[in-house]
Amino acid sequence: MAQKIRKAVIPAAGYGTRFLPATKAMPKEMLPIVDKPIIQYVVEEAVAAGIEEIIIVTGWNKRSIEDHFDFPFALERYLRDNGKEKQAEEVRNISNLANFVYIRQKGPYGNGTPVLNAKSVIGDEPFAILWGDEFIHSDPPRLKQMIDVWDKHGVANISAVRVHESAVEKYGIADVTDVEPNVFKIRSLVEKPKVGEAPSNLAAHGAYIMPPRLFEILETTPLGKGGELWLADAISQLAKEQDVYAVEIQNGKYYDTGNKLEYLKTVVEFGLKHPELGEDFHTFLKDLDLDS
Repeated sequence: MAQKIRKAVIPAAGYGTRFLPATKAMPKEMLPIVDKPIIQYVVEEAVAAGIEEIIIVTGWNKRSIEDHFDFPFALERYLRDNGKEKQAEEVRNISNLANFVYIRQKGPYGNGTPVLNAKSVIGDEPFAILWGDEFIHSDPPRLKQMIDVWDKHGVANISAVRVHESAVEKYGIADVTDVEPNVFKIRSLVEKPKVGEAPSNLAAHGAYIMPPRLFEILETTPLGKGGELWLADAISQLAKEQDVYAVEIQNGKYYDTGNKLEYLKTVVEFGLKHPELGEDFHTFLKDLDLDS
């Protein structure tokens, strides 16, 4: 039986330069989707999949992430004293989502560095990785679908979504063979192939379930493009040693909230779904004179 996935690493140390000046003093992961920060959606997905411990790798300017998931004693007391019981319960529940561990990122630039920084906390366990500025909204949750594959096969895997042929240049595209419905063995990953040269339209990115062997590989992975330590380079080496699967996520939609335009689209979509605001927001959008 495969070892249980209990821990998830969320890298959240980037500068968020695409959102400057908003991110000069506020982490991009804390940008709100209506009334909840992006990273809370990521954490809630992990918790819904059974994750017990969340390791968030932060930087010098990310203190507000820690504050957001902290126990808000003074705020809760203020809310209860003013009869705002619903809001008091909501802020308390955020701190009770999981056991949170925070690590300050050290090492070279690159998205492999924050993962390697979590080695001492993960120990000798398989674990999940999710980015703090993007998510897939799906039923069941994306990470739950991946953990189900792990539980069945005991094989490292990456979440995957189908993209339009014209969009393959934005993603790592998987060259795969079938394992079972919606599950594929990755033969290779082609990073941002040109249109017409991609081995498929299956983009493998966003969430990962990896064995602890990944840490040993990251420690010896040479710096790649731009002098950075790339997670994809380490996973490519892992795939030479053992199987790595792509799990095509079902009933889901990918939200790239680290992209300015896609962030705005996400806010609008979630605003329209909001139980308190949706109807009025829909009316507002209908009444906009978009041609003026």
